[in-house]
Amino acid sequence: MDTQRLILFLVFSFSLLLLWDAWQKEIRPPAAPATQGAVPTPSGPAATPAAKGVEAMPPNAAPAGKPRERLRVRTDTLLAEIDTQGGDLVYLELLKHKDTHDEKKNFVLFGPEHRYSAQSGLIGAGLPNHRTLFRAAAKEFILEQDHDRLEVRLDADTAEGVKVAKVLTFHRASYRVDVAEEISNGTAAPIATHAYFQLTRDNKSPGGDPYMAQTYTGVALYTEQDKFQKVTFEDIAKGKTPYPKTPDNGWIAIIQHYFVAALLPPDKMPREFYTRKLSEDLYSAGVIVPLGPVARGTSARVVVPMYAGPQDQDQLQAVAPGLQLVVDYGWLTVIAAPLFWVLRLFHGWMGNWGLAIILLTVVIKLIFFPLSAASYRSMAKMKLVTPRLMKIREQYADDKTKMNQAMMDLYKSEKINPLGGCLPILVQIPVFIALYWVLFESVELRHAPFYLWVRDLSAPDPWFVLPTLMMGSMIVQTKMNPTPPDPVQAKVMMIMPFAFGVMFYFFPSGLVLYWFVNNILSILQQWQITRMIEGTKPSAGAKR
Repeated sequence: MDTQRLILFLVFSFSLLLLWDAWQKEIRPPAAPATQGAVPTPSGPAATPAAKGVEAMPPNAAPAGKPRERLRVRTDTLLAEIDTQGGDLVYLELLKHKDTHDEKKNFVLFGPEHRYSAQSGLIGAGLPNHRTLFRAAAKEFILEQDHDRLEVRLDADTAEGVKVAKVLTFHRASYRVDVAEEISNGTAAPIATHAYFQLTRDNKSPGGDPYMAQTYTGVALYTEQDKFQKVTFEDIAKGKTPYPKTPDNGWIAIIQHYFVAALLPPDKMPREFYTRKLSEDLYSAGVIVPLGPVARGTSARVVVPMYAGPQDQDQLQAVAPGLQLVVDYGWLTVIAAPLFWVLRLFHGWMGNWGLAIILLTVVIKLIFFPLSAASYRSMAKMKLVTPRLMKIREQYADDKTKMNQAMMDLYKSEKINPLGGCLPILVQIPVFIALYWVLFESVELRHAPFYLWVRDLSAPDPWFVLPTLMMGSMIVQTKMNPTPPDPVQAKVMMIMPFAFGVMFYFFPSGLVLYWFVNNILSILQQWQITRMIEGTKPSAGAKR
């Protein structure tokens, strides 16, 4: 196999790698329909008493004549709405993040586009749950300038004399909401119950983004023992729940592209994780924690924090151990994670993600400089002997064995490695794919502008300028490389920049910027080395 055929093989393999990597992250098909309106319950072969309590939980519908209301909550980072029936968090608008396509609007995580909410309640006959009607002291709550936290309290009573309150605490400059269940026992007997906290969502990927099909939308779970695990909606529908049910640490979450909602019980607190399919396209993932026993005339309280916001890696790491793992770079995380660390470091210096990408490209090019230099020297020598290779092909056109032997003798005498031009491409493929997922998965680069028309480095170039420039740089590189002796291969190599370049019209503009700058540096390096090689005195073998 000669150099040109190997290059074609590598390009084809690279395309297959991209397709396979995207397929691995593709959303699985939705599961089969199930009964509507089922109450959430943990899955698994042996349900604990708490799990059985959730399954047997009565409807507790809102009393007739008392309409439900929505309470509005505003902080510096969130605009939220709470339904008084159940005290569910049913609307969550992120004030620091813009909509995927309309930057005049804020991004809505919980809202009308999806059936998505955070719920909680108590397990037990007559105890308030996420179907109970609560009451609140006001309809609107605003975080004041001189306050760091805002509490929204909802109360409910039972006929037996038990008072229950649900308290949601919002924090300044944070996407964490502390959800508390409080119970006061006014009965004559002690009460032992459990509190449940759950996220309920449909199985649809976020709309409006044509690239969402490549990303994961579903449940994720983390424990110190089993680390990070994904539980797809399809697995939940089939009853596949290969995660630990009753650890004393860890969290459960629903993740989507760029954003996550996670329930974060404190460490060492007993807990039971569960997932359940509620209806045809509605799923829940939650945690059950003990509350009580509560003696007569006493009170008890349990708090489970919830993070609902962007997958900002600094924030995630500070909120809970392992939460940063929801930023999924795929099978090349070992390369992608350091790349993002360096990229973020450069951004801190330069204040622009595009400039950070250019500087990262220069650093990567310097790292691969020795390898590239050897490759370009080999290609420059190959260009010098191309006329002699064509003569060999003509001379031994009817004898492939002698032709290949003569060509190998020529390579040996001129100290040329015919595969030398392919090695840099092969080595850079993992780096390229890793950087692709860094640009595609890191919310820090979402809507990050460069200059002029490039307003979002994580999205394709809207005017296709960068891909066109990159295609032009590939054409220049092709002209600088030795012309294949085979006319068919020569035509294929001329078409390759156009065929390969079309792919980049659909890639994130930040990735195209990286590849374009890399090509420019490669052209300069190759031009200098070729000029030096052509200026040297031909070897003895060249005079024959």
